Amino acid sequence: MASDAPGKVGRMFGVYLEDAGLSLRGTFIIAPDGKLMNSAVNFLNMGRNIDEILRQLKANLYLAKKTTEGCPSKWKDEGDATLNPGPEMVGRVHEALTK
Repeated sequence: MASDAPGKVGRMFGVYLEDAGLSLRGTFIIAPDGKLMNSAVNFLNMGRNIDEILRQLKANLYLAKKTTEGCPSKWKDEGDATLNPGPEMVGRVHEALTK
């Protein structure tokens, strides 16, 4: 977490509110190569959940190695159930995770 009083970073990420002189609360997970892996933007009075941010960071690190898999919303650690995305999964995610 960081402060951005002049709004420079907020403007770069498109979350700066010029009229208010404030940035929306944004979380951006960026890979070492500069690729944006995940982003979430909340309004000014909406808090963020550090456990969820860490889960997303771990999932992105995992998926960088396992590019054909997908991490469902309940995924927390390597070894947890993953998905193999494709047309056959449409409408069947819950079924695939409860097998």
